[in-house]
Amino acid sequence: MPALGRRTFIVGVGCTAFIKPRGQRTTEEMGLEAATKALLDAGLTYDAVEVAFVGYCYGDSTTGQRALYQLGMTGIPITNVNNNCSTGSTALYNANTLVKSGMYDCALALGFERMSRGSLGTNFPDREPPTLILNRATQELEQTLSTGENHGPAAPRMFSNGAQEYFDKYGGHINHLAQIASKNHKHSVNNPYSQFRDGWTVEQVLAAPKITKQLTKYMCSPTSDGAACAIVVSEDFVHKHGLENQAIELVAQAMTTDDPATFENKSEMDVVGYTMSKNCADQVFSQAGLVGKQGRDQVGVVELHDCFAANELLTYDALGLCEQGQAHKLVERGDNTYGGKFVINPSGGLEAKGHPLGATGIGMHFYITMQLRQWAGPMQAPGLFDIADKRGKYGLVHNIGLGGAVVCSLLRRPEFFKEGGEDGRKRIGYNHGHECRPITRADVDKVKSRKSSQYVLQLARL
Repeated sequence: MPALGRRTFIVGVGCTAFIKPRGQRTTEEMGLEAATKALLDAGLTYDAVEVAFVGYCYGDSTTGQRALYQLGMTGIPITNVNNNCSTGSTALYNANTLVKSGMYDCALALGFERMSRGSLGTNFPDREPPTLILNRATQELEQTLSTGENHGPAAPRMFSNGAQEYFDKYGGHINHLAQIASKNHKHSVNNPYSQFRDGWTVEQVLAAPKITKQLTKYMCSPTSDGAACAIVVSEDFVHKHGLENQAIELVAQAMTTDDPATFENKSEMDVVGYTMSKNCADQVFSQAGLVGKQGRDQVGVVELHDCFAANELLTYDALGLCEQGQAHKLVERGDNTYGGKFVINPSGGLEAKGHPLGATGIGMHFYITMQLRQWAGPMQAPGLFDIADKRGKYGLVHNIGLGGAVVCSLLRRPEFFKEGGEDGRKRIGYNHGHECRPITRADVDKVKSRKSSQYVLQLARL
């Protein structure tokens, strides 16, 4: 079905470096940096923002207000969002939906996280976690796999089992996962926001410590601290503020949750969201009027949820980037990197860039926006505009959280996109698409509310 409502556009984005979780920065400080950069990028003050959604998993209630109050206490609706690993894109989905509905012309989505070291765990040991049902399902199904019982922490174990089911059904093996992980780590070398920039080879990935039977350490995303922000507006807002030279259209966006297939199919792939991802991707391509293989062929660059190399493999298939059961062949052809059919995770993906849960999904939209503006520098995917249609190819985002939720987005340059004149690079003072610098107090002063600046909370650290 076609997308309902008004056209919507991302006009401002900002991101912090994703770093090891060592308590070096507060969530408020990181949130302020990402939001300030996004507002500077769009040439707006916080007074232009009419509604905000703030995503995080590790933090007290109303932490979103605390972060945004540093820019002004303007009385706007601020909603805090928690949706596991899809938290950031869920915040963006809600912001986009309200602008699309016509209720608001300018919405801000912010995501941040200050995490703990090591594998993910519950903060509430006095009750069963909502994902326990998934853990039980994957352990029961392990006996149907050729490798039998697995080991390791819950999350990598589940995704490992999903990959093993794929191997048993269609072929492929751990070397394909190593190729995916190495590809992502090599991409990250060009990303100054990335947590790891080591460029591990396939051999180094395979030689890393084993986490599960199928995954080594370098095939797994790390826990991270970081923040990202995006500003979504209506078409009228774009033209009113002269942002035609950097607005990127959110052509289609969908959010899905689990259906009975997660458990009824008795499939390790479905336990980790294969059908949920497929359903979401099918919806966004349908909304955009892109049908079948020809529709997927119009995508040039992708940021997808590679929490583990195993999930990247499964997601190629779920998103329809290859024929069913041919994801490992896509890897062999090199159709997931520069010179291939798609450039997938040019940022380095979660495995190398890092995975601060609340920031991850918005960060993906940051990178795709920069790709479609052609501001991505050494990360730039080639050939996005080497087609007859001046709008060029689409960028695709996929973000999943078990428990569960998936958000997919299709982005593209609008037909009125016109380069030239002052843009976000001039306003920020450098190209933040591929340069990472801290903000200054002067930066904050440029974007903070003019109406309520006397009430802005004292900035914690700059």
